[in-house]
Amino acid sequence: MTAVVTPPATHVSEQAPRRRRITPRRVGRWGLSLLGLVVAVVWAFPVYWMVLSAFTPNALLRSPTPRFLPTSATLGSFQRLLEGGSSFWPALRMSLAVTLLTVVVVLSFAFLAALAISRWRFRGRKSFILAVLFIQMLPAEGLFIAQYKMLAGAGLLNSVVGISIIYTAAVVPFTIWMLRGFVAGIPAELEEAAMVDGLSRTQAFLRITLPLLAPGLVASGVYAFLQAWNEFTVALVALPKQQSQTLPLWLRSFMSASASRGIDWSQVMAASTLIAVPVIVFFLFVQGRMTSGLVSGAVKG
Repeated sequence: MTAVVTPPATHVSEQAPRRRRITPRRVGRWGLSLLGLVVAVVWAFPVYWMVLSAFTPNALLRSPTPRFLPTSATLGSFQRLLEGGSSFWPALRMSLAVTLLTVVVVLSFAFLAALAISRWRFRGRKSFILAVLFIQMLPAEGLFIAQYKMLAGAGLLNSVVGISIIYTAAVVPFTIWMLRGFVAGIPAELEEAAMVDGLSRTQAFLRITLPLLAPGLVASGVYAFLQAWNEFTVALVALPKQQSQTLPLWLRSFMSASASRGIDWSQVMAASTLIAVPVIVFFLFVQGRMTSGLVSGAVKG
């Protein structure tokens, strides 16, 4: 008969969970997080106040006691703003036409120029790059007289094409520089490998390089959209007729017209909100493309 030897029981002591020590590094992180939160609130408050004021009656806005919550929200300002005789809709159509035409033309020219200066070595390449940077240093105000005479001589004042040409010339240089960084960041060996696999140069560009450039094109398109949509000074010179006003000019004329009878700040804020809505919708539509597609098509499945 064999004796069964049982191993001695081991006693496992459960330790109480450690309390996290408050270190200077952790305090610094909390401080930075709090600072970031404060900066975000300060940045977002004007937008919140604009939207809140758009839904607040003008009598309450003139009250000495501010209201920070929408306790008396109403759509009256928007209704009066968009009623029959309002010039908001012609200004909206003008802004949309000018902005979309500018974005399409800017991306077309800037994309081809960025490809040329990033992938090919040609005579005058460095001079062209320096010229792109130098143009950005020219003040827009110094070109107003020349731009006005140029458009007047060509009969393009108060036209979508005329103002789009000026916007394109102003936005293209920086867009070229922006897209150049995206193109330079994509190795040319990807196209060469695709050509070894049997694709032509055009097919390799369309299937490999172009998907990788999609985020850069979207980011450049957002920049061009914002520049054309919010521009005021050039439009004030190139669009003197009231029937050809863009939304920033319409907002200025709207405030000037209401100044004699007392500015209705509720309507002004409602107009500002309506001007901001297309920008928000456009950004929500393209923001996914700005972060996706960075490596799509780079790996052969």
